Amino acid sequence: MTDVIKIIDHSDRVERLFEPYREALGDDYLAYRGHVYRVITFAMHFLDGDEEARPMVETALVYHDIGLWTEHDLAYLEPSEAHALADNEKFGWGLDPQLLKDAIHWHHKVFPYRGLNQRIVEAIRKADWIDATEGKIRKGLTKAQVKAVQDAIPSYGFAEVLQRLAGDLGGNKLSGNLRVLRRVFKW
Repeated sequence: MTDVIKIIDHSDRVERLFEPYREALGDDYLAYRGHVYRVITFAMHFLDGDEEARPMVETALVYHDIGLWTEHDLAYLEPSEAHALADNEKFGWGLDPQLLKDAIHWHHKVFPYRGLNQRIVEAIRKADWIDATEGKIRKGLTKAQVKAVQDAIPSYGFAEVLQRLAGDLGGNKLSGNLRVLRRVFKW
C-alpha cells in the first residue's frame, strides 16, 4: 500500500446508483454522497486500487446505509442489503450476491471480519470506521492521509445528519444511538 491516497470524488457508476434514491435521501443527499465517496476512497486504498473490486466496493457503499432513508428505521442493515440485492438482480449487474450482502452486513463490525470475502469486506469495514469516526480511528492510515480525503470531499455535516436521524427515528438521540448499537453494530 502506497502512502499517497488517490481521491475518488466522482464515479459514473456511483452517480447512476444514487439516482433512484435521491428523493428518499432528500436534503441529506450531499452528506451521504460525501460519506460514500470518502469511504470508497479509503476502501480502494486498502485494496491497493484494485479496479476489479471497484464495482463491488462502489455498489456496496452506495447501499450500505440507504435503509436509514428508505425505511426510516435505525435497524437499517437488512433493508439496505435487500435493496442492493434486489437492484443487482433487477438490473443484471452480475455482482456476487453473497459478497454484496456481506459487505453491507458487516460494515459496522467492531472487530476485524474473518471469513468468506474477507479482503473486500474488511477494506470496506475499516474504511467506514475511519469516516464514521471522522478520522479519530484511522485503521493504519496516517493523519495526513485521512485529512487529505476529508479536505477533498466535504462532509456536508454527515455526523450531524446521523445524530439527527438517531433522534428523529429513535425517539431521542440517546435511545436512537443505543438502538443503533444493539441492531447495527456487530461484534
